[in-house]
Amino acid sequence: MIQLSLRQALLIALVSAVIAAGLVIGYDRWIERHGLMEPMPSGGQVPARTEPATLNPSDVGAITDDERNNIEVYQKVAPGVVNISTVTYVRDFFAVYQREGGGSGSIIDARGYILTNYHVVEGARRLTVTLANGHQYPARYIGGDIDTDLAVIKIDAPEEKLTVVKMGDSDRLAVGQKVLAIGNPFGFAHTLTEGIISALERPIRAQNGQIIEGAIQTDASINPGNSGGPLLNSRGEMIGINSQIITPNEGSVGIGFAIPVNLAKRIVPDLIQYGHVIRPWLGIVPLPVPVSLIASELDLPVDYGVMISEVIEGEAADRAGIRGGTTPVRFRGRFVGYLGGDIIIGLAGEKVTSLDDIRRILNRYRPGDTIPVEIVRQGRRLTVNVKLTAKPYRGQ
Repeated sequence: MIQLSLRQALLIALVSAVIAAGLVIGYDRWIERHGLMEPMPSGGQVPARTEPATLNPSDVGAITDDERNNIEVYQKVAPGVVNISTVTYVRDFFAVYQREGGGSGSIIDARGYILTNYHVVEGARRLTVTLANGHQYPARYIGGDIDTDLAVIKIDAPEEKLTVVKMGDSDRLAVGQKVLAIGNPFGFAHTLTEGIISALERPIRAQNGQIIEGAIQTDASINPGNSGGPLLNSRGEMIGINSQIITPNEGSVGIGFAIPVNLAKRIVPDLIQYGHVIRPWLGIVPLPVPVSLIASELDLPVDYGVMISEVIEGEAADRAGIRGGTTPVRFRGRFVGYLGGDIIIGLAGEKVTSLDDIRRILNRYRPGDTIPVEIVRQGRRLTVNVKLTAKPYRGQ
């Protein structure tokens, strides 16, 4: 057995390391030169494949039926999911500068209409859409709704280049059902993640504080960049629009929320035709103090509901004979409303405890619909039929 001194062993190890490093570097350069590997771009972002690779599931060995379904859904839907890049202008104390952002979207019409989140395109001065085949198109903003965090943009592209993502039915879902998400998390284009429906009918809040009813909770991995992309069922139908996550670190921890697609079905026609949602309203100004806080002091017959401070002349409540208050109320010298008006305790057969309840229920109707409104007036309960009028649009 040959024995080496410590110095000889160290010298041999050093020489071996240098030779190995040289071989690795030379091999990598040879690979790059022959086009077998993409170099890492500056900034450390891995280049993403644009067009999804096509593969016959039967050519893949030893896969389960569930895996085959994943492959089929991905190949069917991924060409209809787009990457949206935005440029907005931000002003500070010293200058105006550009800020880049982005998200995902789904092609919903062969004319080039794309459904996404409002927060993805809000305030964008420039919109660019990248299709799965890598082709880029400038997009224009068609309409948006901050209350539901949904928006529609449009590209002018040949119809044969567009794959439409079919909409499913979000009213027919079950907890435990498999779902798939396709999007562009952190810029990695056309990423597929799988999960289940963790819960249904979750209320979430839009960025303006309005409640979005009926959100779908999922543990499918959703990250920044997934916003606006589709949540799909096992048939490849869009059942939700991925919108929010709960996370302590800006990454997925398995609690994500998608806006139900049936809500999008109701408002997308308005967004395309008018640029905003035509909503019904009662035409009331509520007292900004919960009835529950003043019920005992004012000896009210109910401890819940919404007290009306004023009714808007000519609008739905006014036409139906609903009354506002007459006693002015001031807090710290500031006028806050009128006491003594009718108290709304029910709407379309549902109990009303807050203004959020009124908004939630009215969102199911259109201007011109007539609904029963249950009120308390001077201790008596009354039901009044109200024909809803259109809420004036004053911008987002």
